[in-house]
Amino acid sequence: MKQTLPTPSAPKALGPYSHMVQAGDWIYLSGQIPIDPATGEIVEGGIQAQTQRVLDTIEALLSDVGLSTDHIVKTTIYITNMADFGAINALYAERFRAPYPARATVEVAGLPKGVGIEIDAVIHRAGRAE
Repeated sequence: MKQTLPTPSAPKALGPYSHMVQAGDWIYLSGQIPIDPATGEIVEGGIQAQTQRVLDTIEALLSDVGLSTDHIVKTTIYITNMADFGAINALYAERFRAPYPARATVEVAGLPKGVGIEIDAVIHRAGRAE
C-alpha cells in the first residue's frame, strides 16, 4: 500500500505527482528542480546556485518526515551539461557522508522550466547501518 507523505517545505508541484510517496519502509522522492519554495521561482545564478537549491529542498523534505540524507539509498542526477559534473559533484559531496548512496548521473537534452539539474531519490526509513 502506498501513501503520500506531507511535504510542507516543497515548492508547488508542476504536475500531477506527489513529492514523496511511501510504500512500506521505502520512500520515493520525485525529481526536485531548483525552485525557491518561498517564491515559486527558478533560482538564478548558474549550476552551483541551482544545485544548492535542489539539495536544500531535498534536505527540507526529508526533515518534514523526520529523516536526513543518511536515509537516502539511491539518487539519480539529471543534468543538461556534463561539463557541470565537477561543480555538482563537489556540492553533492558536502551534503552526504560515507557510506554514500548509490548514484547515477545522466546528461539529458532538457529539464522542466529550462533548469540545469534535477535530482530524485530512493529512501529507506531504517537509514544507515553504523
